[in-house]
Amino acid sequence: MCPTEENDLRGVTMRARVRALGAVGAAALALPAMTLSATSARAASRARGISVGAGKTYGLRATTRLTALSIAKGGTLAVPDGYSLTMTVDGVETGSMLTATLATSTTIAPGTYRGDIVLTVAEQHTATFANVTFPIRQALYAGTEGVVAARSALPAVTGGRVTDAGARGIRVVSDGEAFDGVYVADGGTYTLRDARFAFTGNGRCDFIGDGTAVVGTGAGTTLVLDGVRIANKGVVRGGVVAADGCALVVKNSRIRCLNGTLPADYVPAGGANMLVVPWRLGISGNVRATNLLGTNTTATYIGSSIESETWGAFSVDSTADSRATAVNCRIANLGDEGYGTFADGNVLERILGCEIDAGTYTTIIGASDATVHYGDSTRQTVAALNSELGLGLSAAELAALPVRATRASSRGFGVMWHGAGTLHIDGSTVLDTRHTAFLDKAVRATITVDGSQGARIHAGNGVILQVMETDNPGSINGVYTEPTDDPVRDDGFDVTQLHDADTTASFTAVSLRGDFCNARRNGQNMALTFDASTVEGVLSASVSRHAVDSISSAEYTELGHVTNTVRPVVNNGVLVTLTGGSAWTVTGTSYLSVLSLDADSTVTAPAGRTVTMTVDDEPIDLAPGGTYTGAITLTVR
Repeated sequence: MCPTEENDLRGVTMRARVRALGAVGAAALALPAMTLSATSARAASRARGISVGAGKTYGLRATTRLTALSIAKGGTLAVPDGYSLTMTVDGVETGSMLTATLATSTTIAPGTYRGDIVLTVAEQHTATFANVTFPIRQALYAGTEGVVAARSALPAVTGGRVTDAGARGIRVVSDGEAFDGVYVADGGTYTLRDARFAFTGNGRCDFIGDGTAVVGTGAGTTLVLDGVRIANKGVVRGGVVAADGCALVVKNSRIRCLNGTLPADYVPAGGANMLVVPWRLGISGNVRATNLLGTNTTATYIGSSIESETWGAFSVDSTADSRATAVNCRIANLGDEGYGTFADGNVLERILGCEIDAGTYTTIIGASDATVHYGDSTRQTVAALNSELGLGLSAAELAALPVRATRASSRGFGVMWHGAGTLHIDGSTVLDTRHTAFLDKAVRATITVDGSQGARIHAGNGVILQVMETDNPGSINGVYTEPTDDPVRDDGFDVTQLHDADTTASFTAVSLRGDFCNARRNGQNMALTFDASTVEGVLSASVSRHAVDSISSAEYTELGHVTNTVRPVVNNGVLVTLTGGSAWTVTGTSYLSVLSLDADSTVTAPAGRTVTMTVDDEPIDLAPGGTYTGAITLTVR
């Protein structure tokens, strides 16, 4: 029992009490503008100190300010159902811990706390993902009419100015668990300028932003970040989440999220309990810097830096009919693993004028209908985006944006497909990878590269496109085992025709050096088209092998790394078309099912060598303007 709350609000219902405190808090904020501090943020009853003994429960009915708090092991601070409890000490959210590793609620950890302590009792709101409901706590909640003080732990907002339309210069610091900074929902419109967020300690679920610095969610919600700095460290302690129809714009900002320490008893899981990246992607890590989720969500980052330690920097997950855009941004993994961007679901992801510095993949395409575009941030393109996405960029802002090309580099692979999707590369984009540039794991990949403005592809291991069997074992405890038998021909699959599920790659006005290998065992062709281009390498059906015969979670870094042995086509047709004066320099034996050349295109061997061709074991003279179909073998001597 809290003596002061009982006296101050005698005879008022609990919900009315908290709403009354919220109203008083709003008055204290002097909205629409007020400089915030931990001591002025919310009206609170005052007590000198509270001590909670072992096994005891101390009930709080309203926000309370203290100078000392002691909670013995087994002691509990409790609030009524439908309310949440947040503690700040000298303006820092602290002490909150999840009641168990995969619990959704928090409690105040046992210990002794001293300073300007505020125990905020706020109306609870919830978010649901994968049939799990999470109570969300945050420093500032904004809705249609602006700041909702009754849902906010405002003592965690220090400095700056807060209005119903936005906040400038505020700071939110948290070392508790599962606490958000700013949460905008319910169709609200809110702008954060020059704000600072520094979170340590673990979050709970980044699919709904539980533990994230800034969250915007809901149809009609608009959230703008300008000059914001986010520095987080913790498991699923993300920087920014946009979800379920929110329109997010982030400008001139920096987001950096580092891995945390997993609970000792955590067992990797999926869905609402996914605290680590699935190892079957070939990477590790436990925090994503940003995430776009849900249906009809848009997230646009301009002139900003987005960094994760591993796992992922710019993530789009579990979405439909959404658009993710980065213009003139740095997108990076600070550690040795991770992806720059992720595209999952029916999303258009545009990377324009950006620098990608990826640990393992520049991009992962994770589901069908995802489209990714690497290109330049031309003035025409950015102006069109400003109109299409309603970014609100002024004429001065548009004029000040430099025109840049995308530079995507990876210490591992380039783009990896574990779901069907499309990649477009144009402008002056450069994709530079240590290993394979395009890694297709048994799904339909559609690739177009337009080099007419200087786009270039470089694969450090000499493989530009690898089509292979999936090495994803499909479950957390699964093991991938390399097939040892030879594939059996499927007479019902035509290796000379293009099918909907086949992989296609088209290259225009580009010079390429490297191999293209189709190592699928079961019914997938690779169709390659070169227009006004040159390619030097092996284009062939193959058999691929990992360095190890089986891959479990302990060998996750082996995923995707294969070597190829060229073999005649079985169920893995290779269809090559040369047009517009293209030239293929064959550097080694290549097995095809279709070869088509227009009158201006050529197939040759390196200087000092010759190339010969057989079709169905019959020698055939290679001649421009011909189309050849069957079991084609090109041999270099």
